Amino acid sequence: MKRKLIAAIGVTAMMAGVAACGADSGNASKDPKERDETLTVWLMNDAESTWPELVKDVNAQFKKKYPNVKVKVQYQQWGDKAKKLDTALGGTKFPDVVELGNTETMTYILNGALAEIDPKKYDNSDTWIEGLKDTCTFEGKQFCVPYYAGARVAILNTEMFDKATGSKELPQTEAGLKKALAKVQQKYGSDPAFSSLYLPGRYWYAAMSYVAAYGGQIAEYDEGKKEWKATLSSPEAQRGIKHFVDLVKTYNKADKTKDEQDHANVMANEKAALLYGNGWEAGRVVEGEEGNPKLDGKIATAGMPGPNGKPLPSFIGGSDLAVIGKSKVTDLGEEWIAMFTSEKSQEVLASKNILPNNTKQLEPLKSNPETAPIANAVPDAWFTPIAPGWTAVETKLILPNMLLDIIKGTPVEEATKKADQQIDDLINNEA
Repeated sequence: MKRKLIAAIGVTAMMAGVAACGADSGNASKDPKERDETLTVWLMNDAESTWPELVKDVNAQFKKKYPNVKVKVQYQQWGDKAKKLDTALGGTKFPDVVELGNTETMTYILNGALAEIDPKKYDNSDTWIEGLKDTCTFEGKQFCVPYYAGARVAILNTEMFDKATGSKELPQTEAGLKKALAKVQQKYGSDPAFSSLYLPGRYWYAAMSYVAAYGGQIAEYDEGKKEWKATLSSPEAQRGIKHFVDLVKTYNKADKTKDEQDHANVMANEKAALLYGNGWEAGRVVEGEEGNPKLDGKIATAGMPGPNGKPLPSFIGGSDLAVIGKSKVTDLGEEWIAMFTSEKSQEVLASKNILPNNTKQLEPLKSNPETAPIANAVPDAWFTPIAPGWTAVETKLILPNMLLDIIKGTPVEEATKKADQQIDDLINNEA
């Protein structure tokens, strides 16, 4: 995949823009206790809501070594982070360390925004999960550090399933699941806001899993033309999208036009018996400000059954951490990331059912009943196109808007053709 990207863009043009490593203030050789700069870190709000103790612990470790360096952690929202970062990078006030969704990273590498890093400085870099490592790699050089991975799985209220079907287990086939969902809906459906399966209509990660299940893709690389071409209007992709929309219309009794941002909250409010989400969101259903502690012990994860008797292919998402190339404290940024992604830190994430960034720590999770569905989803997972314009495709909300049109009545054939045209206009362009 990476070789295709290189061919598509042109090596010379890209490398001219890649930032040089080590643009520090010249203070790197000083005694750590004499350093007095400020390190600004942008993390996404997931860290603030779900693993704040890890951030606090790492900052304490950092302060112990650099007592006079001020670390400013600023939490961002996924909805507007890319625009804010683009604006910041064009000015003088920008973060030194930034968390990037691993579908965004390549765009910033190609823009020359990220500093090259030395993998040897990071724990378990020799066993980083290959798909995650690829999102940080260009021309054999590393420009970011895999932070965590997330594979989507079924998240179910076992008590509801038990009372409705006589079993706490999720059926392993989609046919069996549909029968179970019908019983759950019959049991709890007197509440008009209750969904046996809460599947938001604009949830494009879920929709694309069904596309993958039918052998489709969002886009393919044309070796002859040396460019990416959108393929959502292919018969395979259309079958997957139709399948997804049928599930939404059949089982989601709430607002079908929403996205997945609050679906854990919906389950916490006992308005849903089943979600398709990141494994760590099971904890969010029970814990945190919006969690429901009464559901403790009743929420479980399982592999999501897909069409044709097979498990549903899962999107392997997650985040990377990078140092901004024009930061004056790149060495401090690298060291903070090293602490934040250390083996000890990854253990904290794994304890919350979040996949670690390396296969060494992933392996034991495959046999743990709580984490096995997530860990075992990694080998069959799919990934978004590693294309130069992919971030723009996401920023323009082309996929969720396509799904919204279909939910509102636009034929799948018409909506996918329009989406393909929009993707083709962006996917080969460097931002």
